[in-house]
Amino acid sequence: MIGSAAFDAWSAGDSYEHYMGRWSRLVAAKFVAWLSPPDQAAWLEIGCGTGALTAAILAGAVPRSLLSIDPSADFVAHARAATGDKRARFEVADALNLPAEPASFDVVTSGLVLNFVPDRPAALAEMQRVMKPDGLLSFYVWDYPGGGIGFIRQFWLAAIEIDPAAAELGEDRRFPFCTREGLLALCHEAGLRDVVIAPVEIETRFEDFEAFWQPFTLGAGPAPGYCMSLAEDHRARLKTRLAERLGEAGPISLLARAWMAKASKQH
Repeated sequence: MIGSAAFDAWSAGDSYEHYMGRWSRLVAAKFVAWLSPPDQAAWLEIGCGTGALTAAILAGAVPRSLLSIDPSADFVAHARAATGDKRARFEVADALNLPAEPASFDVVTSGLVLNFVPDRPAALAEMQRVMKPDGLLSFYVWDYPGGGIGFIRQFWLAAIEIDPAAAELGEDRRFPFCTREGLLALCHEAGLRDVVIAPVEIETRFEDFEAFWQPFTLGAGPAPGYCMSLAEDHRARLKTRLAERLGEAGPISLLARAWMAKASKQH
């Protein structure tokens, strides 16, 4: 059996933007508004991807400065090219080894990334290390166990009907902690206090089935990576099965839901 992380392709910025980035931007804007961060804060963003949360912070949070990092050099280049704001700078770096001095940021945040970090407790500890004593730690993740991204859930349901072994690759199996209870437990184990967890929902709308299907052929992300690993005839069967489930005429509208978290550091 191929490992569940085998198709986590995070290198093609333009492809990822078309697959997930455009929806991430809608969530990011709602997240920043919910966070109600202080003005003129020094921010650290972990896992900037193509810059969805970066843009939301710059547009809605009045930061003094923003350091955005990602382990993917391609994503960092994409986000840097898309951001003309001089308050922001970008570095290639890892969540488990943040390029910052202790207690140097007012707000430490991460969008749709924590579930992909192999050692989440270590990542939360590192976030607390670089955060000021009175700082704000925050993040959000998709509600995978609750079928939180409707279009991805539909993809995997169709894939499983054709190949039952694909069930092991779905994000709901891989990230069972992405629930309100799971995130509360993770934060409490990390020694965080004043933890608040809240849902955020957006609509993902596609003009027709071809617009729905095309992002899955770009290879950026677990589901597209799996899709493009298939033999051509298998991929054609999957496309047909999806079209049967959703209909070929548009528009196709599906819900996407994430869990947002904010907390303070334990003194």
